[in-house]
Amino acid sequence: MPDLFRSTGFRWALGIAAWTTVMALTMFAFVYWQTADFMREELAETLRLEVRAAAAQPAATLDRVETWIAMDRHATHYGGLFGPDGTRRAGNLVALPAGLPRDGDSTRVDAVLDLSQGRVDDAIWAAALALPDGGTVVIAHDTDEVDRVRTTTLRALGLGLVPTLVLSGLGGLVLAGRARRRLATTEVAVAEVMRGDLGRRLPVGRANDEFDRLAGTVNRMLDEIEHLVHEVQSVGDAVAHDLRTPLTRLRARLERSREQATSVAELHAAIDQGLAWIDQTLAMVTAVLRIGEIEHGRRRAGFAPVDLGEVVREAAEFFEPVAEDKDVALALAVDPELAPVEGDRDLLFEAVSNLIDNAVKFTPAGGTVRVAYAASEAGRAVVVSDTGPGIPEAERAQVFRRFYRAEPARHTPGHGLGLGLVAAIARMHGFSVAADAAPGGGARFTLLCPAGPSRRT
Repeated sequence: MPDLFRSTGFRWALGIAAWTTVMALTMFAFVYWQTADFMREELAETLRLEVRAAAAQPAATLDRVETWIAMDRHATHYGGLFGPDGTRRAGNLVALPAGLPRDGDSTRVDAVLDLSQGRVDDAIWAAALALPDGGTVVIAHDTDEVDRVRTTTLRALGLGLVPTLVLSGLGGLVLAGRARRRLATTEVAVAEVMRGDLGRRLPVGRANDEFDRLAGTVNRMLDEIEHLVHEVQSVGDAVAHDLRTPLTRLRARLERSREQATSVAELHAAIDQGLAWIDQTLAMVTAVLRIGEIEHGRRRAGFAPVDLGEVVREAAEFFEPVAEDKDVALALAVDPELAPVEGDRDLLFEAVSNLIDNAVKFTPAGGTVRVAYAASEAGRAVVVSDTGPGIPEAERAQVFRRFYRAEPARHTPGHGLGLGLVAAIARMHGFSVAADAAPGGGARFTLLCPAGPSRRT
């Protein structure tokens, strides 16, 4: 039984039944109130008219009272003619009802009735008016009709309430059962996801109701979780693979130096080589941690207006010596009138620097790297293009993944984390970054800032 009360379906059915009961009681109360009020008003108007007619002609008052009493064979009409001292002259009222005002208006009072079965105490509706001689005429009617309305209404309520409760309860159970079936399928799907089936999704119907919209939202969340889990797995595999090579080399070099070194100089050379491999490993770990720190978004609180054109100019100047050493031309075009962007200056410098470094690294001698910052239809864009081997179209969406290296880059020093760092910085700032083919061959990377005030004001 406690499990039943904890069931949502049972609570829904109980709630629907209770609400239906309240509505039925309210409806019956309203119907009774309106009907009884209407009947009382009709009766009051009749009594007012009759008592005024009886008092208007004192000579005919007695006949009027007797006619009113004789109109009803079931003794529901009452009347009386009383002298100035209150003695009864005619009618079936034994005495003038106490507390009855003589203003011609209808009032509910208790009276003693002189009926064929004897004297009876009962409640009646009565109207009284004073006569010219000081007497009083009373016209009255019993309350049975109004009481019958109340009794009939209560009986109808009692007879209709039970089937109403049963039908509303059944309706609640049907509706709750439908909802429960949908929840059951959702629970099955969630249980499979919890068991490790990240490809399972919640069922989505065609009604596009609240359940369907919620299921769609959860499915999108599961898509993102699956993507992140797969990315973590691939990152872990890549980290393990990239760490194994320098550590294996380091171990082999140390063993060989321990057994074959014949001088301090040879030991120093072995240590220097080992330190270089350790630095390479630490650089990779630092880059991974750097990307994680950026994706956490803690630095958003320090965002401020940044002149991105100046950042691009400084990054290009920083790599000019590197480009000259490789005999690569570095062309720069910056629109100085563009408005600042909101962001972290150091991170934006790092993102632009990685794009330029990547372009210079893969551009052969005699080639050209072009760096531009200008307004476009979609916003403001930093565009870095080169005349290198380019990126195959099938791999352009993958180059921003951690540790991913396109085929032309597999024999170039690096870990495949630079573009992943650029993507993390772009996401943190609400920017987008994309790779495509440069017009003259090679690769082109576009860091797009969201549309905003393009020009300085």
